[in-house]
Amino acid sequence: MTHSPLHDTAVRGFASDNYSGIHPEVLEAISAAVGGHQIAYGEDVYTARLQEVMALHFGDGVEAFPVFNGTGANVVGLQSMLPRWGAVVAASTAHINVDEGGAPERVAGIKLLTVPAEDGKLTPELIDREAWGWGDEHRAQPLVASITQSTELGTVYTVEEIRAIADHVHSLGMRLHLDGARISNAAASLGVPLRAFTRDAGVDVLSFGGTKNGAMLGEAIVVLDPEASTGLTFLRKLNMQLSSKMRFVSAQLIALLENDLWLRNATHSNAMAQRLRTAVEAGLADGSIAGVSFTQPTQSNGVFATLPDGVADRLRERFRFYDWDAARNEVRWMCSFDTSEEDVDAFVSELGHLTTGARGGATGG
Repeated sequence: MTHSPLHDTAVRGFASDNYSGIHPEVLEAISAAVGGHQIAYGEDVYTARLQEVMALHFGDGVEAFPVFNGTGANVVGLQSMLPRWGAVVAASTAHINVDEGGAPERVAGIKLLTVPAEDGKLTPELIDREAWGWGDEHRAQPLVASITQSTELGTVYTVEEIRAIADHVHSLGMRLHLDGARISNAAASLGVPLRAFTRDAGVDVLSFGGTKNGAMLGEAIVVLDPEASTGLTFLRKLNMQLSSKMRFVSAQLIALLENDLWLRNATHSNAMAQRLRTAVEAGLADGSIAGVSFTQPTQSNGVFATLPDGVADRLRERFRFYDWDAARNEVRWMCSFDTSEEDVDAFVSELGHLTTGARGGATGG
């Protein structure tokens, strides 16, 4: 039986890199893993191969635990790093604080200690606002700091910034967790290997993201320092993140990481975000776009901007995207591995029409 798509496959938006489909090379890898029987729950040859591939990127001795989604990776990974009385210091904008439905607190029983970070990035000084009170039985003990790379605001930590954070939290007896839902975009932006700002910089445990970079589903908890994590074999099952047919999750991550697909996809989505920003800046300069301003630097695949009153809703009639802070007309535009130059140019042209009332906005180069 031949199946036809239920949606218009030509339609693309700028709401989230989760909106994109599956990269053909990932789909091919899933298909290649279909035949025959393999031992369930991770005792398959694909999950074994994934361990080898992760070691190529992060070094010998690392261990990867495939899970279904990013929330699962963050919650289970953090839970493995903490005793029951432990707390996590994070930016107030962190995904674990804002966008996981309270799962760290309600599912894992983790206290989050958040601090404001205007660019989404923690610093040793910001961490110190909540990194105190050890031995005080009345206070949840701050034992882990969690950072996101690239951040929820599209910004990217440098290698040196992460190393400074790691050195600082380790000096306090804490551990460092990294939410890498868009880790590939960060590596592409920095032009360095994945391990340069993770294991080599002192990160202890990370969530490796695949879904936002061309996978169908699946992330992995990657333990970089075995001393920092315990019980993941049991916690993954306890938290309903153990896949019986794990080979199909592992096959996707292998497809991304075994060659350079992870980097090609991330480089492209970053480039499309930069094209979008550059085109809007050109439009502002030549008057074909009006009233738009940027709120964050564009360092990965997200563009953050404020729009004139009413423009966002009218623009969404053609292109889906989200408000970031509706009170100040701030929006987020995300690009994906399959965002095309034509998509960007059409979006910028419509933005120009809506902000100036004239057809034929900037197209950018």
